[in-house]
Amino acid sequence: MIRPIEPRDDASMAAIIRTVMPEFGAVGSGFAIGDPEVDWMSRAYAQPRCAYFVVERDGVVLGGGGVAPLAGGDGDTCELRKMYFLPQARGHGAGTAMMQRCLQAARDFGFRQCYLETLHGMDAAMKLYERSGFRRIDKPMGDTGHGGCNTFYLLSL
Repeated sequence: MIRPIEPRDDASMAAIIRTVMPEFGAVGSGFAIGDPEVDWMSRAYAQPRCAYFVVERDGVVLGGGGVAPLAGGDGDTCELRKMYFLPQARGHGAGTAMMQRCLQAARDFGFRQCYLETLHGMDAAMKLYERSGFRRIDKPMGDTGHGGCNTFYLLSL
């Protein structure tokens, strides 16, 4: 089940982010793992034009993903943010379902483009982005503070 994040999910999502990102070498400065909002995702995404969703199975949060305005971007572009899943949620359609939910939220908020940044080695994620219609772009957009990312995508909504 995919549902909006609630304060009771904050500790679970922080643990998921801090578990999954190191799998792919995304540790240290320049990666989302160091963002202050990791510990209070429900509050961070309660802001205007923001949404964060969790995947829950049998009462256990297995992952999440969200959208928010692109920091330092124009008002028409959002960013797909912090979409991570524990291994037991992968390969069962959770990513595709989460992507659809996030992109619909972005459209509902009136965004015209969705940007995301990732890291070489996150191959399954990149396949999902490309299947969802994202196209690679040459350089980062906005001011996300994630200088460790080296692959960038954009989607027209």
